[in-house]
Amino acid sequence: MKSVTRSLRILEAVAKHQPVTVGELTKLFGLPKSTVQRTLVSLNEAGWLRANRKDTTRWEIGARVLAVRPAALQGSSLFAAAREPMIRLRDALNETIHLSVPDALHGMVVVDRVDCDHPVRTFHAIGDSSPLHATATGHAVLAHLPRSEVDEVSAGELEGYGEETITDPAELRAELRRVRERGYSVNYNQFRPGVCAIAAPVLGDDGMPLASVAVSMPHSRFEPDRLTELGRLVTGAASEITARHLG
Repeated sequence: MKSVTRSLRILEAVAKHQPVTVGELTKLFGLPKSTVQRTLVSLNEAGWLRANRKDTTRWEIGARVLAVRPAALQGSSLFAAAREPMIRLRDALNETIHLSVPDALHGMVVVDRVDCDHPVRTFHAIGDSSPLHATATGHAVLAHLPRSEVDEVSAGELEGYGEETITDPAELRAELRRVRERGYSVNYNQFRPGVCAIAAPVLGDDGMPLASVAVSMPHSRFEPDRLTELGRLVTGAASEITARHLG
């Protein structure tokens, strides 16, 4: 039990002081450096911590922490701001609505969901992660990131999950331009076969994406001629969340 308590205290310390180095944590707790390092690695493997992208010697909280939906999250301004608009969007469309946040450039993590009442529906568990380049939620976020970060995502191999997945960097950048122009992104069987989604970003006061809200549905219920209407409703919900969060 001592090791569990130690891990939790180190996790709390990282959350408070992030991004933080092993040396700083060692001084804080008076523990051997090797012990702190092992704990950090274990928490990283479990998805609770990650190395800072700009300085890999420093550690920070990973977005997967949101999977447990702690009371602090439920009372946070983003969570509170998103809940009612998500419910109204679900009621308007009777399809599943997801709120996802970026895990740095590693992917998107689902932090809230409002279900529809169709017997056949899409489902992403709270805490599920998905790739930035192959999802509507990911495209909504990528479209509003600095070009350098988009280049970082597209610099590596873009994994294909089906015939519709965008795996060419130039094609991805072109799609992101279209997302910026129309205000919403579309996933047409790009990640999970038979699943379509439309997403829009929730922006901070600096214009950077904090999250994205999406409506997802089985391919069998996706109506291309309603895309403009769906996009308008989703962007409206995202704008309302942004305004409520910043207000």
